[in-house]
Amino acid sequence: MPQPDHISALGVPDPAGLDEDLQAIWKKCVEKLGFVPNVYSAYSLKPQRLRNFMSMYNEIMLSPSGLSKLEREMVAVVVSSANRCYYCLVAHGAAVRQLSGDPELGEMMALNYRVAKLEARQRAMLDYAWKMTTTPYLVGDDDRDVLRAAGLSAEDVFDLSETVAFFNLSNRMASATDMMPNKEYHTAAR
Repeated sequence: MPQPDHISALGVPDPAGLDEDLQAIWKKCVEKLGFVPNVYSAYSLKPQRLRNFMSMYNEIMLSPSGLSKLEREMVAVVVSSANRCYYCLVAHGAAVRQLSGDPELGEMMALNYRVAKLEARQRAMLDYAWKMTTTPYLVGDDDRDVLRAAGLSAEDVFDLSETVAFFNLSNRMASATDMMPNKEYHTAAR
């Protein structure tokens, strides 16, 4: 059974009517990925918010950090698992598969990261991501101490926390708009 056919329950603007800078991004996505991520299409309902979203995403996920790109994607999937965010589980699960070269790892992150054989550092990061998502009011110095003991610097803990926070925001927007992932993500890196 296929997923629903819409991109967003709120609809999306015609890409031809978008500002030139966004049309250029659409063109670049098609050249690089073969499609425009549906999150961009959904956010294009509010063009400046889309620009802000892309800027924040790029800063959190692509800028230099003590956290690898794979680790940040793993965090995205674990947060999305806790929130049951269909869009992000599919899209970022595909990213975990692609970056790790391990199709099983993406599934473990989505369904139950605790079954994965992870380094102690990654386990501590994902335990923290889960707790920050499900019970953020319980996070305290003990949790930060566990991360430091696993080798994370203060900057790494900041980056980890910001990644968790960003994906909680992103998950809630995806759920609120009934955003559907691009079908290409389902088969990527399998």
